[in-house]
Amino acid sequence: MITTRLIAAAVAATFVIGAGAAVAADKPRSPESIECSKQADAKGLHGKERKKFREHCKHDMKKTEKK
Repeated sequence: MITTRLIAAAVAATFVIGAGAAVAADKPRSPESIECSKQADAKGLHGKERKKFREHCKHDMKKTEKK
C-alpha cells in the first residue's frame, strides 16, 4: 500500500515538474538576455560563472539604457 502511494506521488511530481518546465520555455527572452548569452558563449562560460556573468551583463545593459 505504501509502495503504491510512493509510485503515485512520483508520477504526479513528474507531471508537475514537466508542466513547470514547459511554461518557462514559452517565456520570451529580452534583447539584453540574448545579447548577454551571446557574450557568455563567446567567452566559453558555463554553470555558475555563466549565470553570474549574465546577471551583471543584463544589469549593466539596463543601466546604460536608462541614461
